[in-house]
Amino acid sequence: MSAPYASLIPADADRLSLYLARIGLAAPVEPAAEGLAILQRAHRMNIGFENMDVMLGRAISLDPDAIFGKLVMGARGGYCFEQNWLFGTMLSRMGFANRPLLARVWLGLAEDAPASPLTHTFRLVDLDGEAWIADAGFGGSYVPPIPLADGATVQTNDGAKHRITRHSAPGSLAGEWLVERMGPAAATDGRATAPGWQKQYSFNLNEVAPIDLELSNHWTFTKPETRFTTAWIASIVLEDGFAALNGRRLTMYAGGRGDVMEIANAQDWRAMLADLFRVELSEDEVAGLKVF
Repeated sequence: MSAPYASLIPADADRLSLYLARIGLAAPVEPAAEGLAILQRAHRMNIGFENMDVMLGRAISLDPDAIFGKLVMGARGGYCFEQNWLFGTMLSRMGFANRPLLARVWLGLAEDAPASPLTHTFRLVDLDGEAWIADAGFGGSYVPPIPLADGATVQTNDGAKHRITRHSAPGSLAGEWLVERMGPAAATDGRATAPGWQKQYSFNLNEVAPIDLELSNHWTFTKPETRFTTAWIASIVLEDGFAALNGRRLTMYAGGRGDVMEIANAQDWRAMLADLFRVELSEDEVAGLKVF
């Protein structure tokens, strides 16, 4: 599907302007902490996290034109390898020095679970010599930009706190740094169940080559019996909350209240995906997903 998505891009496209229009910003942001927060939040509120191409049996391409065509021109979302490639590229165009990192996701796993694979990517951003993590592609909750400093904590509009801690020695299989969240479980994709601080993902600062991203991406969209290859999932950030879809089950947290509902039919499901998650699928694609 990479060629059809790539073909959506006009030959003379001003890609930065098209991206800013897609996420609802009138102009580029300044390369500073405040600008980073504004940009990431706008991205996450307007480009839904979703895996519908995986569930349709399509390969997830990391070709730059395929990603831009899909997420910006095609009114679609994607998962972290697509989202954070786009985000990182646009950051660079606005003067933010950044590079990719890989992480192990611990959300929803038992405390004694073995190490998960490196199936999450996000960005390490340099702001005047200070390192920050920025993540426009984590589907479990909204992880805001956070300074890379032991104990740094940031609160989000949904009432949650996220913090980063240095929890292992360099070279540890579990990663040197850990991102944790504490807040309303209803403002997540449903994997957050225990009270208190919960692990989200861990990482180190190793250089990540393009082939590393290709390898992790391929595992993510092909490995049988994982959440990405067995469930229809989507999420998006709301003004003061979060919405998540798992199959026919929709959860929403807004105004301090959580609601759960079952979508009754394919027509309503398609409309909800477009209206709430900003993900537009054809009737044939919805039929091919076999959700109903």
